[in-house]
Amino acid sequence: VQLQASGGGLVQPGGSLRLSCAASGSIFSIPTAGWYRQAPGKQRELVATITGGSSTTYTDSVKGRFTISRDGAKNTVFLQMNSLKPEDTGLYLCNADLLTTDWRTLRDYWGRGTQVTVSS
Repeated sequence: VQLQASGGGLVQPGGSLRLSCAASGSIFSIPTAGWYRQAPGKQRELVATITGGSSTTYTDSVKGRFTISRDGAKNTVFLQMNSLKPEDTGLYLCNADLLTTDWRTLRDYWGRGTQVTVSS
């Protein structure tokens, strides 16, 4: 079982990126997931979450700019990031609870991160 984040890169202020977090292996579904970011010299910050009922939460600094969503058929969670600012720079990591095909719940599963750099 793996969680793999992708989609990061270098973007100018005001630009957009779409991050993906794909679960592979014997995964039936992703009941809950979250995106975190780690900026140099700062604590890891929870950016957005999505639950089984598709309820979402966001940290105040990204409300109205970021959208978390998922594709259940592909066991993938997305983070659409618009109007990016330099302070959004960081390593973005996904975290999830995973339901396997043999009905085990893998809690607090971390994937490798993807770097987002917002700079002109």
